Amino acid sequence: MADILAKSHLPVLAAFASSNVLLAFDYDGTLAPIVPMPSRARMRRETRQLLTRVAGRYPCVVISGRRLDDVTMRLNGIPVWYVFGNFGHEPARQGERSSRAVRNWMHRLTERLPTHRGLVIEEKKYSVTIHYRHVRDKRGALAAIDDAVRDLQDARILGGSHAVNLLPQGGPDKGVALQQARRLFFCETAIYVGDDATDEDAFMSARPDRLLAIRVGAASASHARFRLKRQAEIDELLRTLLELRRPRCDQSTRSRPKKKRRV
Repeated sequence: MADILAKSHLPVLAAFASSNVLLAFDYDGTLAPIVPMPSRARMRRETRQLLTRVAGRYPCVVISGRRLDDVTMRLNGIPVWYVFGNFGHEPARQGERSSRAVRNWMHRLTERLPTHRGLVIEEKKYSVTIHYRHVRDKRGALAAIDDAVRDLQDARILGGSHAVNLLPQGGPDKGVALQQARRLFFCETAIYVGDDATDEDAFMSARPDRLLAIRVGAASASHARFRLKRQAEIDELLRTLLELRRPRCDQSTRSRPKKKRRV
């Protein structure tokens, strides 16, 4: 993957920024740093300020694996145009079918998974996330999780940052949500920024001439063509996007010669 902030790739970013483009971001690991306790994940002040300005110049959405009410609370005061939760399952469209499957998974998981100190099974109505960040024996925990989820009915299994995610098979995902948002706001192109395996659906949801896919951090196998070296570089990306789409009055002020004073 190439560094999107490198000078040699600025023309690619500029071409998308000058088009009728939708900006879309994951939350954890993208807009906010990964932290030991997911409940404490917050954007830095600088990121909040930059995203607020960016959302005033571009159609801007957030697509998160968090519950919709959770991620919406974390974006309070930022005028993003739309928010998707639960990997695109919220706002909900499949309703009871998805939530019934999740209830069945939870019943099986609580029976099958051995008690590991630090292992948390998070039920989110339309998806399940099994967190193992705080488990000392991560290899053992992963083996136990793999065994527990192997034959769950209608479950799609996706990795994450020290987590395993279960989504209903054949349901919405981040790629579906991204393209839905692009159509909703009549955008011809999109820029999507994400950081893990749950974002791959978005990375491959359109052709490279229609979608600029940017991954936070390196990955040996990813559909994203470009990357940010680390999460902190999201601020530099937002600053660059602002510079590439300055308000016209700002541009005209810069180009207008100063009047000479009469003596």
